[in-house]
Amino acid sequence: MKIYLSLFVLVICSTTLAQENMKDSIPYASIPEAPENYTAGTVVARMIDGLGFRYYWASEGLTQENMDYSLGNDTRTIAETISHIYNLSSTVLNAAKKLPNERTKPAVSLSSFEERIRTLENLKEASMLFAVSTDMEAHKIIFKNANGETSFPFWNGINGQVEDAVWHAGQLVVMRRAAGNPIHPKVNVFLGKLNK
Repeated sequence: MKIYLSLFVLVICSTTLAQENMKDSIPYASIPEAPENYTAGTVVARMIDGLGFRYYWASEGLTQENMDYSLGNDTRTIAETISHIYNLSSTVLNAAKKLPNERTKPAVSLSSFEERIRTLENLKEASMLFAVSTDMEAHKIIFKNANGETSFPFWNGINGQVEDAVWHAGQLVVMRRAAGNPIHPKVNVFLGKLNK
């Protein structure tokens, strides 16, 4: 009996530790250190870091029950908003990688919780790529479909995808508060960390 009890405790502790390690590996619980120099690339990277931090806390601790919540019949649910932000982050990452956004292939089906993690990873990778970019004009927003490609300068990505994602992260904050699950009360977006 003692052996089974010990094994049970070991499994519980290992599972809890694995969950904590996974949580620690998800980017943007805090904003990374600021770059040493101001360049076009580092400024864009910092904008993405600010979005990542806001989105991390806007979406942290959501429950499955929260995912179906919306403010009304003609508005997106929390899950639909998370999915939209994920798509925006994918477009930003493709611009950072100088790749087109393929509209010719079916989308991969992910859960809202997987989309959340992928969004944060997309933003982190995009930030890192932009931070070392010396030519922002090379980072275009390109849409590819059956009729060909359409290309836009990254200016459109700033006022489009990046700022739209900030807007929707704010909507998540409002929706989850209305659903009875407000964000962590110590989030400090100015300092980019939780207040002590």
